[in-house]
Amino acid sequence: MQVYSIPISRPIKRVITGCWDAVLLGVSLVFSYGLSGAAFFQQEQKTLLFLAVALLLSLLAFIRVGLYRVLVLYMGLQSSLLIAQCVTIATFILAVAYSLSSAQGEARIAILPIFWMLALLMMGGSRLLGKLVIISLIQNFRPKEPVIIYGAGSSGMQLLAALQSGDQYLPVAFVDDGHKLLGSTVHGVRVYGPNSLYELVEAFSVRQILLAIPSASHAERKEILNKLEHLPVHVKTVPDLFDMVSGKVGVDEIRDIDIEDLLGRDAVPPDPQLLGACIRSRSVLVTGAAGSIGSELCRQIVAIGPSRLVLLDSFEFGLYELEQELLAKLEHQRLESGNASAAVEIQAALGSVGNDSFIRDVIKRFEIDTVYHVAAYKQVPMVENNVVEGARNNIFGTLTTAQASQEQGVKDFVFISTDKAVRPTNYMGATKRFAEQVLQALAQHGGATRFSMVRFGNVLGSSGSVVPLFRRQISMGGPVTVTHPEVTRYFMTVQEAAQLVIQAGSMATGGDVFVLDMHEPIRIVDLAKKMVHLMGYDVRDENSYRGDIAIEYTGLRPGEKLYEELLIGESVTGTDHPKIMRAEEETLSWQELKPLIDQLARACDTADSEEIRRVLLTAVAGFEPDVSTDSKEKGVEIAVEPAAALKDNAAAGASVTPIFSSRSSKKN
Repeated sequence: MQVYSIPISRPIKRVITGCWDAVLLGVSLVFSYGLSGAAFFQQEQKTLLFLAVALLLSLLAFIRVGLYRVLVLYMGLQSSLLIAQCVTIATFILAVAYSLSSAQGEARIAILPIFWMLALLMMGGSRLLGKLVIISLIQNFRPKEPVIIYGAGSSGMQLLAALQSGDQYLPVAFVDDGHKLLGSTVHGVRVYGPNSLYELVEAFSVRQILLAIPSASHAERKEILNKLEHLPVHVKTVPDLFDMVSGKVGVDEIRDIDIEDLLGRDAVPPDPQLLGACIRSRSVLVTGAAGSIGSELCRQIVAIGPSRLVLLDSFEFGLYELEQELLAKLEHQRLESGNASAAVEIQAALGSVGNDSFIRDVIKRFEIDTVYHVAAYKQVPMVENNVVEGARNNIFGTLTTAQASQEQGVKDFVFISTDKAVRPTNYMGATKRFAEQVLQALAQHGGATRFSMVRFGNVLGSSGSVVPLFRRQISMGGPVTVTHPEVTRYFMTVQEAAQLVIQAGSMATGGDVFVLDMHEPIRIVDLAKKMVHLMGYDVRDENSYRGDIAIEYTGLRPGEKLYEELLIGESVTGTDHPKIMRAEEETLSWQELKPLIDQLARACDTADSEEIRRVLLTAVAGFEPDVSTDSKEKGVEIAVEPAAALKDNAAAGASVTPIFSSRSSKKN
C-alpha cells in the first residue's frame, strides 16, 4: 500500500509538530486563565518563567512517550489515548510549576482542569482535522473504489480500518445477516441487511463486495454466495482470522473466493486415533510426493509426527521445493517448542517407482513401515495418447512398489485410486483399476503387508484442475471452455482428501477398497457460470448476447465420460468414519491375474499398445475405450472373448488364459 506524504524529512516534520504543540499548549493556558476569570499577562515574571519551563518540559515528555512517532494519517484509538496521556503529563508538570511559583492556590485549582480539557481538545482536534484533510487530498488525487463489506463482525471492523487508511478501496456500507447491528453506524459506515444489497450496489456504483466472514462454515458461505451470484459485482474475501492474528497475512490481503465455498462442503473433524495409527512414530514413504495430492499428504503426515518421512518422486525441482518447505516448517516448530528431540527426519529420494532395485533399496534403507502410493499418470488425454508409458507407470510402478513392500515387511500400503477406475472409458482409468486388482490379488495371496485402496474423484486445486483454468480464462476475458453441457464431476478439497486417505488407511484389514463420500456431483457448466458471476461478469450465451464472458463447448475429450462413478457393484458398507465407505467388489486371484500381468509386461517391452488394449479389455470389467482412439480405426481387428465364452472354452478343455472363469468369491 502506498503511503502519501509531504516531501519533507521526518525529523523536520517532528520539529514542526512539536512547535505546533507548543503553540497549542500556550494558547490553552492563556484561555484557561481567561475562562477562570484571571489575567495571564498580569502574573508575576517569576510565575511566567516557571510556566514557560513547564511547557518546554512537557514537549520533552511528549518526545519521550513517543507522541511524534505517530503518523497523523493512521491515527486511531491508541493514538487518541496517547494524546490524552501526554496532556495529563503536561497538566501535572504545570501543577508542579505552580507549586514552585508564588501563584495563588485558588487560581491554580480553577485553571488546571480547564487547561487539561482545552489542551486535549486542541491537540486531539487539530490532529483529527489534519487526518481528514490528508484523506480528502488523497481521495481527490486518486479516487477510491467504493466497496461493500459483507460481515460486520471483528474481521469486518479490522478490514474497515485497514481500507480507510489505504488508497484503493472506500467502504460505503456494511451488510450483515444479524439483527443486532442493523441500522447502526460503525466508524461512519452504516450497517444494512442483505435485502438492501441491490439498492446499495446501484446507489454507490459498487463493483466489488468483500466477504469478511472467516469464521463462517462452507455451507454458510455458499448460502451467502448464492445471494450475491446474480449481482453485477466481483466477490472477494479476506483471510482467515487466525492467519491475520498470527501475522501470516495482512487483514487487507484481499483475494478471490475459495472455490470450496461454492461446494458448501464442511469437513468432518478428523479422528486423532485414525490419523496417527499408521503414521505416528513410524517411518513413512510417500511416492509421487511432489504432486498436489502427494505434497498435501506429506504436510499432514509431518504434522502427525512420524519418526521419518521419505519423499519419493522423479520430478527433481518439485521434490526439492517440497523438501525445503517441510524442513523450514519443522525448524519453525522446533524453535517454537524448544524440543529438538521431537524433530522428524526428512529424506528426499529422487527416482521412479518403475525402477525395481531403486524402490527396494529405498524401502530397505529407510526401514519403511507405511507406504502411501500416490505416483501415477492421471491426465486422461495424456495417458490416452501414451498408453505404453501409462501402463508402465500406473500398473507396473504399483506392482513393483507393492512387491518390494511385501518382501521388506512394510506394515501398511495405501494406494490412491480414482473414480475413473469404475467402468472406465479411458486408459488412465483402466490402468488404475488394473492396479487395484493387483493389490487385491496380492492381499489374497498372503503376506504381512495390509493393502488398501482409497477411491475418490476430482481434487480442487490439483495440477490440471478445471478451477484454475476457468479462473485464468475469465481473467483473460474468456471464453470459458467446457467439454459438454451435461458433464458432471465429484469434487473435494485436497486438504480433506489427504485427511480422509490417512484415516481410511488406518481402517484397512487387507485388500480393502475405500470410497470417500464426495457429496453430490456438480455440473461443470454450472461451476463455470458461478465463477463468471462471482468475478463480476455476465455470461454470454444463447440467452444473453450482451454478456461479458462466453462459454464454449469443445466436445468430450478422448476417453472422457459424462458422469463419473465411485462403485463398481452395489454392495457398500459403512466404517467408523461417516465420510468413508468400504466397497465390496469381486476380485481376481493372483493365479488368475499373473498371466495377464506377464502379457502386459511383454506388450510394454515391445511398445505394443494394441496388446495392452487387449489385456485391459479382458481384465478390467466394464472397460469401454473411446471409439475415437479405438484401434479399429487403424484397421486392426482385435478379438476379445467375453467371460462367458472363456468359461465355455475352459469347460471344453480349451487352452485359454483364465480370467473371469472362476472369480474369487472373496470380498474386500
